[in-house]
Amino acid sequence: MRLPFRIAGVVVVSSLWSIPASATSTGVTGQTGKEGPTCSTCHQGGELPTVALEGPATLAPGATGQYTFIIRGGPARTGGVGIAVDSTAATLQPGEGMKKLGAELTHAQPQPFASNELRFNFSLVAPATDVTLTLFGAGNSSNADLHTDGDRAAATKLSVKVGQGTPDVEPDAPEEESGGCAAAGSAPLWALLMAASPLALRRRRRG
Repeated sequence: MRLPFRIAGVVVVSSLWSIPASATSTGVTGQTGKEGPTCSTCHQGGELPTVALEGPATLAPGATGQYTFIIRGGPARTGGVGIAVDSTAATLQPGEGMKKLGAELTHAQPQPFASNELRFNFSLVAPATDVTLTLFGAGNSSNADLHTDGDRAAATKLSVKVGQGTPDVEPDAPEEESGGCAAAGSAPLWALLMAASPLALRRRRRG
């Protein structure tokens, strides 16, 4: 009777091991690197890919910019992506093979590599006010076996200046100490009065 139980245990463990990969094959949020975690939280063991975010580093307020997230190398069979921006006033729009999930973008399903490279195109609608944004992107290069082992992910970010960028915060002016300038300015007058007092007394005595 023990053998069937052992076999059942192996099947259960194997099924649990496969859950993370199958459950996230259509994308998840919170793995872009914006909050710290990336796709490497689950996908590990494969060769490390390189990733890049390409697109305009400056935008006019309210303008739309076109961007591309690129994954190169790694297992390079299929791949996925997660994109986020650090401003709620900015809007991300998905391109082909992507979808919007909450405020982030992710892959609709694992996308195939071509010539050791995978590209995800998307757009960013800038806020209507001056601000400096940060785009966060993480990409997974997988071996396409729908398991998390043997894959590997990498992350990057890109700064985007909207208009004049985030205004500099001016430091508060130092407060004047009470009696500072007034006391210092009146000191010579008191000194003259005190010095003149003995002379006035002498003149009165002579008179």
